[in-house]
Amino acid sequence: MRLELGRIYIKDIQFASESKIEDGVLHVSEEALRAVALKDDKIASVSFDIAKPGESVRITPVKDVIEPRVKVEGAGGVFPGVIAKVDTVGSGVTYALKGMAVVTAGKIVGFQEGIIDMTGPGADYTPFSKTLNLVMVCEPVEGAETHDYERAVRLAGFRVAAYVGELARDLEPDETQVYETCTIKEGMKKYPDLPRVAYVQMLQSQGLLHDTYVYGVDAKKIVPTIMSPTETMDGAIVSGNCVSACDKNPTYVHENNPVIEDLFEQHGKTINFVCQIITNENVYLADKQRSSDWTAKICKMLDLDGVIVSQEGFGNPDTDLIMNCKKIEAEGVKTVIITDEYAGRDGRSQSLADADIAADAVVTGGNANQVVVLPKLDKVIGTLDYVTKIAGASEDTLRADGSLEVELQVITGATNECGFNKLSAR
Repeated sequence: MRLELGRIYIKDIQFASESKIEDGVLHVSEEALRAVALKDDKIASVSFDIAKPGESVRITPVKDVIEPRVKVEGAGGVFPGVIAKVDTVGSGVTYALKGMAVVTAGKIVGFQEGIIDMTGPGADYTPFSKTLNLVMVCEPVEGAETHDYERAVRLAGFRVAAYVGELARDLEPDETQVYETCTIKEGMKKYPDLPRVAYVQMLQSQGLLHDTYVYGVDAKKIVPTIMSPTETMDGAIVSGNCVSACDKNPTYVHENNPVIEDLFEQHGKTINFVCQIITNENVYLADKQRSSDWTAKICKMLDLDGVIVSQEGFGNPDTDLIMNCKKIEAEGVKTVIITDEYAGRDGRSQSLADADIAADAVVTGGNANQVVVLPKLDKVIGTLDYVTKIAGASEDTLRADGSLEVELQVITGATNECGFNKLSAR
């Protein structure tokens, strides 16, 4: 597949009477945004705000972060099976609005949403302190079931992101990059001397409110599948989960997956980037066995020389990670895993819930139990009502002076297991 990705850099976001992009500034009508967001009867109200890098602003509880994109040429549209029809995407021309994001916030579950600080020490730990954020804070109708409301907010975020992305359809991108993968046969002919490498992406799929969607299908219903990585760039994989904020993959991370970016950068130079293989993370042992068996089988059938495996979440998914690693290595395919660690606040506990001698090449996104103090900021977008309940917080989190004592676990993207941040360890 061949995808031209046009990048349009957004320098500022402003509320206006008319929605448009002009001279790198995104002007958005609150009235128009509200009409797009309130198409679901599970949402009672929605308000919009803008958070800019360096401002004394805290956003919480954060549900998802989404980069607006628009399909300009080629089959389908962004977020296929969710917003657009279920056409196969990943080819043609897509525009992305860089430097900004749509952030959905408000009470969903209450204990597994996160925090984005736009300044201070917390800003150093989240990649989304560097983006211009159009934040939508939703409130549920009275009596709405949590899972129904989560779905409503999730879809509202995608609708708003698609609306904003559509404003760029007739613009000229600031820069364009081409991403292209070969068929299996073509790749072997074109790069006969380069090692054949694939990316195995584990998708969080451990049950209600712990879901990821592929072309609109809940990933716990899939078996391991081969995809072109350019499909992911068109929003074929989206977040739908409320796992710990530090290592969940917001939709923004799927759209801009750095493992895919780095493998494309080396494609045709040091490696032959063959494909992306997606697999799920399961609750029951039989399901874990099935998915890891199939993943290893696909790697063998593709005659791969090496794979990178990324995880999402921690604890129970550590078993899926190690099963994938062990079985792929047993097929003669060299494996590197990307994870993060829950090594205790003192860093002395076992980092992963599972381990194996085959997992001898590991990249870590840091220790999620590390404690930080976030100072009181001037403005909160959302609410602090649930800040003591977020995973990684405690009843003592909110101090008398308004500061927060928390683990990195509460900060959105702090220990991302695709490497979409700057924290690691040696």
